[in-house]
Amino acid sequence: MKLKSAPRQSRETLSTQDKERGKSDNYQDRTEDIVSSPIPPMQFPHFEASKQTATPGSREQDITLVHVSKRQRKLLKSSPPIHNSDSSSSSLSSSSVSFPSASGSFNPDRWKDLGDIQIARRQLMKEMCAKYKSNISKTITAHHVKNLFVEDKYKLLYCQVPKAGCSNWKRTLIVLAGLAPNAQSIQHDTVHEGNYLRKLHTFDRKGITHRLETYTKVMFVREPLERMVSAYRDKFENPNSYYHNLFGKAIISKYRADPSPEALNTGNGVTFKEFVQYLLDVHRPAGMDIHWEQANQLCNPCLIDYDFIGKFENMEEESNFLLRLTGAPPNVKLPSFKDRNPADTRTSVNTTQKYFSQVSTLERQRIYDFYYTDYLMFNYTKPFKDLY
Repeated sequence: MKLKSAPRQSRETLSTQDKERGKSDNYQDRTEDIVSSPIPPMQFPHFEASKQTATPGSREQDITLVHVSKRQRKLLKSSPPIHNSDSSSSSLSSSSVSFPSASGSFNPDRWKDLGDIQIARRQLMKEMCAKYKSNISKTITAHHVKNLFVEDKYKLLYCQVPKAGCSNWKRTLIVLAGLAPNAQSIQHDTVHEGNYLRKLHTFDRKGITHRLETYTKVMFVREPLERMVSAYRDKFENPNSYYHNLFGKAIISKYRADPSPEALNTGNGVTFKEFVQYLLDVHRPAGMDIHWEQANQLCNPCLIDYDFIGKFENMEEESNFLLRLTGAPPNVKLPSFKDRNPADTRTSVNTTQKYFSQVSTLERQRIYDFYYTDYLMFNYTKPFKDLY
């Protein structure tokens, strides 16, 4: 079954009136209802100390350790801006979706822990956006929602961050929409090229605004350097005519001292060091790509108030927690299989360290700086001890 072709993208600027301002954060209220107990104070500059712990395996740092130096503040302020087509300051309100009580395989304590973690992540995001993105226009345009996929039945908006469980989340959305019996039956090419899921920017202004105001907005992120290495391995170490032709040829031509005619003709064999050089070049010969673009640039969390910020490192538990929150059938769970280059091992911490041993200390530092906003907003620990 195929969705009907979507209407042309609306180029109208999206905004809402001030009537939603002044409301309390209804997601926090809903989560408090879910866990049925008081939320402990969190560790921010104006909060009391708490015992908030990170999700297992997430490599999140203790929120008390989130300190930003003058240099880092400068880096953040000079990071690529979110482009807006209108100077209006109006913003869209939080979702007003109601969530059910704890259910399924989660015991009450774990359910509460996961709820608390979501509150902490969202609060940290608000803190970082207030400090470093407060001067951006709050107007949301179709451009800002081009990476959000829509599932109308369960009222979900999912922002895709490639190499962070994107394919399996799209499979799950297709199943929730009733377009496939199970995720395992959906092939990789079908997920990304089958047009089963509609993107939010293809709706008209009213449709976009309504969904942003009332649907549950979701994004999943991954440790930035690990995600970058995963993208390199997927696109350049395996056969891929599109990426080798578009990016490989340009990268080899610009950064290889004495490229062979075959390499220039095929774009095959881009080294990790060459990929790093390309990524750090402000005059990239082939532009940027969604697979290694910063997550905050893909999903615009300082403009769109996400209800759920998940971590790839605890993908299975957090995804199934979210599915239970949204009232999805108990048998619908996020799949964990890997059907693209299945012979490859998953990119891990050790794998990432191995690849970065191939580049200089300065290049490693500059790549960390490139993704620094993601590290700060999504609360990931510093990946190498010698970074400053």
